[in-house]
Amino acid sequence: MAHKGLIVALGMIVAASPLSAQPDSGAIETDVQSPPTTAAPPGTPNTKYCMRIVLTGNVIEPVRCWTRDEWADQGVDVDRDWADEGVRVIEV
Repeated sequence: MAHKGLIVALGMIVAASPLSAQPDSGAIETDVQSPPTTAAPPGTPNTKYCMRIVLTGNVIEPVRCWTRDEWADQGVDVDRDWADEGVRVIEV
C-alpha cells in the first residue's frame, strides 16, 4: 500500500514539472538560434589557420595550426568553425 502512495506522489511531481508544461509541437527543434558566424580570413594556399581542438578527457584545449587543406583532411570546415574555435592566422 505504501508503494502505491509513492507511485502516485512521483506521478504528481512529474506531471507538475516545467518540462511537461511546455506545448508539444510534435517536431524536434535542432537549431533554435544560431550565433552569427564569421568566416575565416582569406589567405593563400600556404596560410595556416590556428584553431582550438577538443581532445576527450583533456582539460587543456590544444591549438593546432594547419592550412585549409590540412584541416579539410581532418574533416574540419575552417569557414564554419572559425567563429568558435579560431585563434590566429599565420601567413607563410
